[in-house]
Amino acid sequence: MSTSPPAPPIDADAVVIGAGPVGLWQVFELGLLEIHAHVIDALPHPGGQPGELYADKPIYDIPGLPVCSGQELTDALLRQVAPFQPTLHLGHQVEALARQDDGRFLLTTQQGLQLRARAVFIAAGVGAFVPKRLKVDGLDAFEGRQLFHGLPRAADFSGQRVVVAGGGEAALGAAIRLAALPEGQRAASITLLHRRDGFQAEPATIDGLQALRHTGQVRFVPGQVEGVAQESGRLTALHILGPDGATAPLPLDILLVLQGVSPRLGPIADWGMALERKQLVVDTEKFQTSEAGIFAVGDINTYPGKKKLILCGFHEATLAAYAAQALIAPERELPFQYTTSSSRLHRLLGVDSAPSGGTGNG
Repeated sequence: MSTSPPAPPIDADAVVIGAGPVGLWQVFELGLLEIHAHVIDALPHPGGQPGELYADKPIYDIPGLPVCSGQELTDALLRQVAPFQPTLHLGHQVEALARQDDGRFLLTTQQGLQLRARAVFIAAGVGAFVPKRLKVDGLDAFEGRQLFHGLPRAADFSGQRVVVAGGGEAALGAAIRLAALPEGQRAASITLLHRRDGFQAEPATIDGLQALRHTGQVRFVPGQVEGVAQESGRLTALHILGPDGATAPLPLDILLVLQGVSPRLGPIADWGMALERKQLVVDTEKFQTSEAGIFAVGDINTYPGKKKLILCGFHEATLAAYAAQALIAPERELPFQYTTSSSRLHRLLGVDSAPSGGTGNG
């Protein structure tokens, strides 16, 4: 049997590992310097830790935003970077990173994607947030078609039998949001599957779920997945081991596994850069690691006085972008300019030029 040769690496100016708030801000600062970025994240959607763990919870220490949720912050940053059209590679975990003979870096993901970049920015928080999976033989084959580890934004749930597996905030929240869809988009049935009738979520979320159970809009099934049933290449049911020791089928069309995420430093520890307590050591001028051309911003890095705040990560990403400009485009000298008054930056951002003479770099 012949196999297709692997696709050649994609050439990129910059690769940002991590699509959380700091990674997205890194994209923005690179964009102002006319540097296009590719972004890799292990999760199937942007947002990182705030988007995954604090999607509906308030954040109070973002400048200019008295309060916003993790999802609201993610959505705002995505709108902010939209003019720069970053290329997102979601659901990819970087497996290998190596310097090439020409000085560039070759990144390879577990899914086989290869990127070749002049500079790499690691904005991976405390590591890659990897969804906790159901360890059931044959289930992973349906990933991206019927199996999802997040609530797909563009999925069509109308008329579908949806099973949500998990007992935390994410799973309960997804069941509640599915039940709130307009009638023409609503699933035929929504079933919450968890090992026991007890949940780890905010009291208001639990109350919301219990109200939907009472009205029959969400069904609850206790038990654990023992196996899967499929027909003609489609997942048709889960075999559920119930509290009574009996196994019964649970028919479905879509399975959302929302059992939380676990941070893993993963292969970063094997890339040869200086580490201190599982964090990358950087300088405070460029936020460069011990490997020239590789920068680390956000919670993944450490230096004297380090504070694990989103605000600090924004500052780090800004300085890292300016430091990397000399590596990525040494022939191009761009003067330091403010977004308030620069017609060049207005062009990049797709806004009408404001009158000159403004001050500040807002």
